[in-house]
Amino acid sequence: MSDLLPAGFAALEPFVAQWALAGSAARAVRRGTSSREEREAFYAAGRDLLDAALDHLDRRGLDAFDAADERLMNLLLSLAHVSLAVELQKDAEPVHADFRRFMRITRTPAGA
Repeated sequence: MSDLLPAGFAALEPFVAQWALAGSAARAVRRGTSSREEREAFYAAGRDLLDAALDHLDRRGLDAFDAADERLMNLLLSLAHVSLAVELQKDAEPVHADFRRFMRITRTPAGA
């Protein structure tokens, strides 16, 4: 058993390296550079575990997350990006990906 993700989420471990990314900008870039096959494989693995993963994280609370919980949360946030591509954009995803390069995700400094 690996400690990449919390118990019960081993099916998502093959996706950790590519999709457990911190930050919306990194997730948007990954979505834009991924292939349709990569997005669909991640989506297929993640959609059925979404409810259980959210329940797990809700029970822990943000202040109690360990590294495995952080990776799971980042996977779920990436899954939100991928779900849009798979469920709504479908064949039009490459066109949308091309236009996303003009939409920069920025971070507002704390206290601004």
